[in-house]
Amino acid sequence: MASTPHDDSATASTDAASPGVLTPDSRGRTGLHLTGADLDRNPDVRVRNVEVVSDGWHVLRRTTLDYRGRDGAWATQQRETYDRGNGATILLYDLEARTVLLTRQFRFPAYVNDHPDGMLIETAAGLLDGDSPETAIRREVAEELGVTVGPVRPVFELYMSPGSVTERVHFFVAPWTSADVTGPGGGVADEGEEIEALTIPFDEALRMTSDGRIADGKTVILLQWAALNLFAAA
Repeated sequence: MASTPHDDSATASTDAASPGVLTPDSRGRTGLHLTGADLDRNPDVRVRNVEVVSDGWHVLRRTTLDYRGRDGAWATQQRETYDRGNGATILLYDLEARTVLLTRQFRFPAYVNDHPDGMLIETAAGLLDGDSPETAIRREVAEELGVTVGPVRPVFELYMSPGSVTERVHFFVAPWTSADVTGPGGGVADEGEEIEALTIPFDEALRMTSDGRIADGKTVILLQWAALNLFAAA
């Protein structure tokens, strides 16, 4: 007979002295230990405990759970999840000129993991920060590229690193021309952003995904989607 997990309901780390638990952290947040504690959508998963490991700008949690395998046996596991909120990204394209508008900026995590200089070419993107995905991506396009974007088309909602990061990214595409540039772009200076706008011929951008000059996952996905659904027809 398959073993069963403990009957006690899910608990959460409740040390009042821990910032972000019962007392506000540096961003004024509390209840960070509650996320996931009441999940019950999957009958083969029972959450037992949630612990806040780190409460920096984003939140690292360690969750203890019971998981029932295909043989019916329950096993206790621990999983660490990095919660940085959800995000949005967009590919701006010009079918007539056959170009795309991308960004280039320094990404230290890529730099420390063998990227030559950390300067990644990407689609415009950012966190939702409480806004709807469409509102957020319009904000990011204005901040990063100085563009006031018109109608946007949603194409995907994808988990980019589901083994450890909770983030779900909303993918959009939208037409663009130079007439849509209404601001300086460059990112938010107070946040240390220095973002360069790049207008690249679409076929060259595709080649860049093959030779490693474009190594950002979300950007490769959107360029491949555009090759199949936009520029092929054009």
